[in-house]
Amino acid sequence: MIINRRWAMPNKWTFTIKPIKELLSRYVGDGVGWIDPFAGMNSPAEITNDLNPDRPTKYHLHAEDFLNIIVDRGNDFTGCLFDPPYSPHQTKECYEGFGINMKYEDDGRHGWSKTRALISEALGGNGICISCGWNTVGIGKKRGFEIVEILLVSHGIGHNDTIVTVEKKVNNTLDAYI
Repeated sequence: MIINRRWAMPNKWTFTIKPIKELLSRYVGDGVGWIDPFAGMNSPAEITNDLNPDRPTKYHLHAEDFLNIIVDRGNDFTGCLFDPPYSPHQTKECYEGFGINMKYEDDGRHGWSKTRALISEALGGNGICISCGWNTVGIGKKRGFEIVEILLVSHGIGHNDTIVTVEKKVNNTLDAYI
């Protein structure tokens, strides 16, 4: 596993932060075969979704609804960018601003577990998931993923670090971990 720490100014558009943008260019390339359920702005993924209808994405759905569409297409995707709101406050701003009441499972503290399970279903063998947030939970070992790389991006004393976890799908079944 590779672990790096870099410093960069914070930006609400995670993918524009220089060390994160560099990491994405190494893994995502031109974005073909990549999905992003929380795309916001500047996502390099080919198939993008954001709840905000003003964002330049293909879909404007709740992340679970978007991922259900993706899963119905089959698990042939190369990778997924997973950059949901990091806190209950960010989640509330994201959803309630568009008339959707925040649910218990939409709160980042409760793990986005259904969203993570759908991401695992959407990715084929050796699929890559790049998760951004304040922890290294990622999609997880129980869903068949192993951590390949962690990037810690410090933004200075007044801000939380952004933690980027790169995982590779090494097992398509949960049986190996039960």
